[in-house]
Amino acid sequence: MLADLRAQREQIEQAIIAIERLAAGTRGKRRGRRPAWMAAVDNKVAVAGAASDKKRTVSAAGRKRMAEAQKKCWAEKKAQADSKA
Repeated sequence: MLADLRAQREQIEQAIIAIERLAAGTRGKRRGRRPAWMAAVDNKVAVAGAASDKKRTVSAAGRKRMAEAQKKCWAEKKAQADSKA
């Protein structure tokens, strides 16, 4: 039981150190290369974010609707410009 508690205490101390390091990294701009531990944390976050990004595609019908809407918008703007002149 004591060994388990000591192991938990060690894990908690490591977590505290990691959080303190992250907090120290947000104080302002650093000059030079980032520490390896900070780069490793950023890489893990980037990989997790990249997995959730999905490319969205537009169907041919959707492109046609967008083109028609844009043409209508430009026609209205042109009509307003002609009426002012």
